[in-house]
Amino acid sequence: MSPAITYEAALVFWRMVTQIFFREIRPRGAFNIPHKGPVIFVGAPHHNQFLDPLLLTLEVYRETHRHVQFLTAAKSMQRKAVGFFARLMDSIPVSRASDEAKPGTGLVYLSLDDPCLVLGEGTKFTTEFAPKMQIMLPKSVNSAVAEVVEVISATELRIKKEFGGDSGKGTTRIREKIGEARENGNNGLPFKVLPFINQQEMYRGVYQKLKEGGCIGIFPEGGSHDRTDLLPLKAGVSIMALGAMANDPTVQVKIVPVGLSYFHAHRFRSRAVVEFGTALDVPAELVEMFKEGGNKKREAVAKFLDLIYDGLKTVTIRAPDYDTLMLIQAVRRLYKTPGQYLTLGQVVELNRRFLEGYTHFKDEPRVQKLRTDVLKYNRLIRDLGIRDHQVPRAQKASWKTLGLLVYRLVLLMIWTSLALPGVILNGPMFILASIISRQKAKEALAASVVKVAGRDVLATWKILISLGIAPVMYAFYAIVATIVAVKANASLATRIWTPFLVILALPFMNYAALKFGEAGMDVLKSLRPLIVALIPGQQRSFDKVKAMRVRLANEVADVINDFGPKIYDDFDQFRILVPASAPPSTGNPGVWRRKSSVGQVDAQGNLLIHPMVSIYKFLWLHPHNRCTDMD
Repeated sequence: MSPAITYEAALVFWRMVTQIFFREIRPRGAFNIPHKGPVIFVGAPHHNQFLDPLLLTLEVYRETHRHVQFLTAAKSMQRKAVGFFARLMDSIPVSRASDEAKPGTGLVYLSLDDPCLVLGEGTKFTTEFAPKMQIMLPKSVNSAVAEVVEVISATELRIKKEFGGDSGKGTTRIREKIGEARENGNNGLPFKVLPFINQQEMYRGVYQKLKEGGCIGIFPEGGSHDRTDLLPLKAGVSIMALGAMANDPTVQVKIVPVGLSYFHAHRFRSRAVVEFGTALDVPAELVEMFKEGGNKKREAVAKFLDLIYDGLKTVTIRAPDYDTLMLIQAVRRLYKTPGQYLTLGQVVELNRRFLEGYTHFKDEPRVQKLRTDVLKYNRLIRDLGIRDHQVPRAQKASWKTLGLLVYRLVLLMIWTSLALPGVILNGPMFILASIISRQKAKEALAASVVKVAGRDVLATWKILISLGIAPVMYAFYAIVATIVAVKANASLATRIWTPFLVILALPFMNYAALKFGEAGMDVLKSLRPLIVALIPGQQRSFDKVKAMRVRLANEVADVINDFGPKIYDDFDQFRILVPASAPPSTGNPGVWRRKSSVGQVDAQGNLLIHPMVSIYKFLWLHPHNRCTDMD
């Protein structure tokens, strides 16, 4: 079977898997994807391990039918399941020195006179190191890495640059940690030995793919992570583009920055936005500098890497910390858009703009006061047990409120009864996937120096585990059904067809249960405000929080109106007060807003295949609108 057929068959399979795992995947700016010629897709942030390249690949194929070959860690391709699918997708293996790190003998510390001179106690530098190899320090100093240029003796070696760069901050921190270690009776820090990896063969393969006009995908941060900001970019992507054009002047490589934004990336039925930025050309002057080699080559690589980073900044949301990201999302929800609902793409764009504005004006007194008030508002609604989108709809307790509560309880029982068979049948799979994926997250966190909680691997392992368990579980149910048919003295034909019918019916039944369950969850989440409203004495709290929200929404609008034009010259022309984003990437007019998470139309203008939509419309159930509540 040809590689093209296996690639497309794998895409069909993964399209089904991602459509089940995600509730919505929204592309933005797909018109920026070149339809021909060599392209390197540069993705960031790398928040969802093996799902990130899948989503990017699927959206590129849907828009242009082009095949993207991703650079994948050789260590990952050695895993049975991951390696099997990576080979189907024609991935390019990349060996990483960090994957082959080994503990070094003894302890190390820095010379007081020369930060590039590493001294050891009980070390064996002459047998463990050679020039071009790397030495890595422990997590306590951010796993600082430096290249070895000379092994002087068993206890002395020289590194190319001081740890942490020329700023000296890394050296200062390392000296502090060494001081703390000496106070505890240790004369230095433990270290790891990283081998020298010759990547020339990998680069030659990439150059050939680009020369043939192919598409390469890469996440230049290296490994996946769950931080709110981008990690420093690796130079590989810059070398690939410059090297391909230096080797063959007829090759004109395009760089397409791709931002991936998730709403609860690790959760089942979450949402995702894949945003393609404007394609970047490789400057001819940098290619000439690259050809010269030496310092000029390094300078060209660094300059082009900066250009790529600037391109990624236009399609990613980069918060300095988690608290800031939560603040930005709270402000975005308060942003006044009367009667309007935002698409996923507009939500991402607003988050990006608000974050840029907050970073620029965070020391302004009005902005600081707004931050304090927003955090206070968040605490109030959390104490009340309601969400922001439910505050404007909070009503005074009345017989109508009680009737609506009873109605929704009945509807919840209906959806629950319809979803229950699928929940019971798939329960073992969900439980095992949750337990094992959390264990894998702990292992990944322990082995990583950049992860915060290891959430970037949860979704990947949930899918892999489910894919492994589902066939076994379906086969078990088919056997049980066959045994029941035999015990019931069914006809021979029934006994023969029973296992096949069960295996064929289970996926459809489970998908229907999934949709019924979603409807039930939406109803369930709408009950809390009704219950709270019926509790005596809560009306005053509701009135207080509603008034506070109105005041904050007005204050947010005023701050935006006053400070927006100071940072955006075209603020009035391109502001998002009403849905006014770019045309859909598919070129189809579509429908510009998602009227409900459970009915009508989605953000891409497609009819949702929610079960019993017509009945849902007839019953006028719109418990809440979640279009702007995805955080």
